[in-house]
This record gives sequence, C-alpha cells and structure tokens, in this order.
Amino acid sequence: MHDSAAATPAPGLPAHTFKVLVVDDEPETAASHAKYVNRVPGFATGAIAANGQQALALLSEARAAHEPFDLVLLDMTLPDLHGIDVAKRMRGHGLTTDIIAITAVRDLAVVRSAVATGITQYLIKPFTFAAFTEKLENHRRFISEISSSGPDTSQAALDNAFSALRTTTASASLPKGLIPETLAQITGLLRSKPDTCLSATELGEELGISRVTARRYLEHLTEAKAVVKQPRHGTRGRPEYEYRAASHG
Repeated sequence: MHDSAAATPAPGLPAHTFKVLVVDDEPETAASHAKYVNRVPGFATGAIAANGQQALALLSEARAAHEPFDLVLLDMTLPDLHGIDVAKRMRGHGLTTDIIAITAVRDLAVVRSAVATGITQYLIKPFTFAAFTEKLENHRRFISEISSSGPDTSQAALDNAFSALRTTTASASLPKGLIPETLAQITGLLRSKPDTCLSATELGEELGISRVTARRYLEHLTEAKAVVKQPRHGTRGRPEYEYRAASHG
C-alpha cells in the first residue's frame, strides 16, 4: 500500500519526510490543505493536482523518477474523475501510494467504495487542523508499525499496525485552556523525532510557545500515555524532565 516511506526531504526538513500529493479542484482549498501538510512535522507537500488525470500523471512521473509520493490527499469530487475512479486507476497502474480521502460527501456507499479501493482513512470536510494532523499522525504510525515488522509478520504486529489508523483519544477531553491544534503540533513534533527526548523549554522554543505552556501539554500527554516522561540527568539546580513520544509497538 505504500511506495516509499522515505522520500527525499526538501532543504530544512527532517529526514524521512513524507512527500504528499494534494488533489483538489478548488485552488484555495488545495492551497489550504498544502499549508496544513507543511505544518505537520515530517510531512511536506510535493505537488498539487487540480483533477484526477493530473494526479495520475504526477504519480506516474514521480515513480518513473524514483521519487514517489508517500501519501495522496484525495478529494472525492473532481471535475473529470470521481476520487474512487482515481484510486481504482492508481491501483490498476500499480501505483500503491497510500490514500486519505478528503470530502464533504457523507454517503455510506461512497465510504464503502473508498475502503474497497484501499483508501486507508477518511476525512470529512469541514475539519480542524487538529483532526487533519491526527490523520497524518495515524498514517505515520501505521507505516512505522508495518516497516518494523520485517518481511515476515505476525497477527499481533498486523493488529498493532491497523490499530494505528484508529483515531487516538489524547485530545478527546482536554483540560481547560488546552487547544487541540497546539496539542496536535506538539504530538506531531515528538512523533517526528521518536529517538529524541525534549524538555519543555526545548519543545517550546521549537514551536514558539512558553515553557510553562509546553509543560502543561506535555503533562497532559503523559497522563494520556502518549508521551513518556523521565528525569534528565546531569542538570544542576532543580530537577528537569524530558519527554519523548511513547512507543506504539
């Protein structure tokens, strides 16, 4: 279902950046989705397609250049082809890039057809940046789980991988004063650096928020078991803590 989990990142982007193709015929909507992608750490918009044929051409060209897209954000109502048809033609051409369907259509028959073509997630318009980020983070976790299982897998490994696509609950009931969008940014940053521990100060500096604010979100994520908290050794004065994304393995 996935061509490559490690596209060549653009300058200034972290390694293993997911290269995303945004497909939407409304220029303002497409630009908005592209900006959303670029705000999520570890993801970058590689191109924007205004219709189904253009999307198929860009996907084929990228594969031929050995720089495939890692993810397609696919609108279902395009001027030339329905999103389901685009997905079917992708699979027919051997394009196995993962797809997240983005649409205002709530028809259950369309949802079922989307699932049948291998679309892994469904995002209904309108949506918040937090909801958008969560879908991308779910995708990142899914790829991580699939990649870590090796050539042979087990039932447990497959269950872990597909459970990653289910919406997490860390932002379901936020304490007063916490904002879903900021929570999503913090979660995304930590998950983009799974082997890095950050203090509240360091995380705040990266995201442009205060240490106190960062610590409140980090403590919430710790309670939700989405983040692991541990003391940082070798620091003078009062104890300092550092945080890293919890493993989903």
